[in-house]
Amino acid sequence: QVQFVESGGGLVQSGGSLRLSCAASGFFLDYYAVGWFRQAPGKEREGVACVSASAGSTAYADSVKGQFTISKDKAKNTVYLQMDSLKPEDTAVYYCAANLMRVGCMTPITDYAYEYSYWGQGTQVTVSS
Repeated sequence: QVQFVESGGGLVQSGGSLRLSCAASGFFLDYYAVGWFRQAPGKEREGVACVSASAGSTAYADSVKGQFTISKDKAKNTVYLQMDSLKPEDTAVYYCAANLMRVGCMTPITDYAYEYSYWGQGTQVTVSS
């Protein structure tokens, strides 16, 4: 079964950190770019980070640049999102997905969300002020 499973979300105070994990099963991440997206209540889905198939390049939304770091562990077939200096506006459900059409990251990531597949169930991140 092809799927992503996200984990690592939770409740954190403003200024804190979380690391999200996105474990893939049924396919290998070596061949696809992988993105992290988030959606807050009443807001549009936003693509926040992407890592290329080779893990040689990354891309970020301006809203998280310098704050979030995406990485890929090929041996574990897992992508991570390190989130630092969290703010209440980072509160959202975070999803990962694979871009089956490309090995690289296109920006803005949000505009290419339609190219992504195998969406996980999401993990809730709540940042309290």
